[in-house]
Amino acid sequence: MDLLLTLLGLLLVILGIAGSVLPVLPGPITGWFGLLLLFLTSAVPMNYYILGITFFVALLILILDYIIPGLGAKKFGGSKKGSTGATLGLIIGLILPIPLGFVIGAFVGALIGELMHDPRDIKRALKSAFGSFVGFLASTTMKLFTSLIFLVFFVYELIEYGSQIMSF
Repeated sequence: MDLLLTLLGLLLVILGIAGSVLPVLPGPITGWFGLLLLFLTSAVPMNYYILGITFFVALLILILDYIIPGLGAKKFGGSKKGSTGATLGLIIGLILPIPLGFVIGAFVGALIGELMHDPRDIKRALKSAFGSFVGFLASTTMKLFTSLIFLVFFVYELIEYGSQIMSF
């Protein structure tokens, strides 16, 4: 049972990293559930301190993920359509087989969204698209960094207690 919990936990931590970039998965929260599964094994002693702090950080990141892109867009005069365009552009950019497609897609999507909001002012649309893009990148970087830290915690505990998890 410990091996199954560990493998599911590892899968969730990896999905948490993917969810940091993909907008359909809540990255750090998913990774936190992976940590929780590891600590639920009989081999790894429960550490409420680590679980509590990491849960608080994951929850804070989840909340900030909804605030930061909007702040970036507002700071540069962006609209809701620009933020939505950045998200849609990211998804399309992930599908396209071009290097850094998600980055290019997020910017182009934000620009298209801003032009849909006000097609007459290209200069403002570029500035707003840049703001939406910066907010999106800041949010994504924050989620990715947190999810990678969760992976480090997971691997550290796995190295420390791995032999006990593997013993049947």
